[in-house]
Amino acid sequence: MRQTMERLTTLLNDVGVDVSKRQVVRLVTQGLDSFVAEDAAVLHAGLLSTPYITVDDTGARHARANFHTTQIGGAQFTNFRTTPSKSRLNFLSLLRGNYQDYALNDAAFDYLDRRRVDPVLVAKIRSYEPKRFCNQVPFLEHLASKGVDIFDRQTVRVLAEAGIWGSIRHHGLIGDTVIVSDDAGQFRVGNHALCWVHAERLLQKLMPATPRQVRVVETVRNLIWQFYRALKSVKRKPAPGLVAAFHNRFARIFSRNTGYEELDKLLARLFRRKDELLKVLERPGTPLHTNASENDLRSFVTKRKISGGTMSREGRMARDTMLGLMKTCRKLGLSFWHYLGDRLQLDGPPIPPLAVLVAAKA
Repeated sequence: MRQTMERLTTLLNDVGVDVSKRQVVRLVTQGLDSFVAEDAAVLHAGLLSTPYITVDDTGARHARANFHTTQIGGAQFTNFRTTPSKSRLNFLSLLRGNYQDYALNDAAFDYLDRRRVDPVLVAKIRSYEPKRFCNQVPFLEHLASKGVDIFDRQTVRVLAEAGIWGSIRHHGLIGDTVIVSDDAGQFRVGNHALCWVHAERLLQKLMPATPRQVRVVETVRNLIWQFYRALKSVKRKPAPGLVAAFHNRFARIFSRNTGYEELDKLLARLFRRKDELLKVLERPGTPLHTNASENDLRSFVTKRKISGGTMSREGRMARDTMLGLMKTCRKLGLSFWHYLGDRLQLDGPPIPPLAVLVAAKA
């Protein structure tokens, strides 16, 4: 997985296999339909069953253009998708999996309410009965029939986001799953939790100008990490009294007035995100950080540094699919090579569908 096509070709030639680089590329990027289908099934099973996911993204090169690779993972699975965009619309499309439909239902209208969309616009498309559309074309036709300007990109985008979110909930995906992210805007959907490590990094970016400001920042950082260590000790749902104690301690840290204006503004900003930072009190077991996503993406970044990027759609899908399946096997305690041997019908112990294992271990 970490070899260039040139090195693979040389290795095969050295052991007596007469093969060209073009043939090697075809071998590793074509005929992978069964693996692509299993990778999609793993994502579907994960989004149906997991109590939380962590998400992150990184840059990618494809067809000499800048793309973005999004990682979606839980305790039992990992999934990679490389796309031209990393918008919220794109992220929601990834959460929808292989479905292409749109739904205007209670979940869709709740989404529009949370996004504070113009009530007049919402009233145009609201109906008493849920509506589903098989793909984007009938969805846009419906919007146009209701007087929505479908050439207004901003308006259509937020309505499309709502329609996709409605589809996600219609198919039972995500549910009350907690989405833990680094606070990138595209990931703030559903039941969202904020990574403490990324939140604390904001304090590291401050540039104190006096010794006093340096001391104040260090004091606040120490208080935050002490509080973080206390949160890590929450293994099961805490008693109401302990929850109240955590909330009070959080307020003492993040509502303090230090006299350092930039720090005070940052603390106030984080205080407004209290519910997302204290999600573990409501849902014990939820990670306090996105380290798992960063670890998953490390293999992808290494692959990118070695090979640069992909040129064909098949190559892009092969890389995303096989890296995702390799990571999933590792999380399930399986040998990736044994998995490949079973799927390629070589000798070895049979391995059940990974989606079944993901669901069973959730």
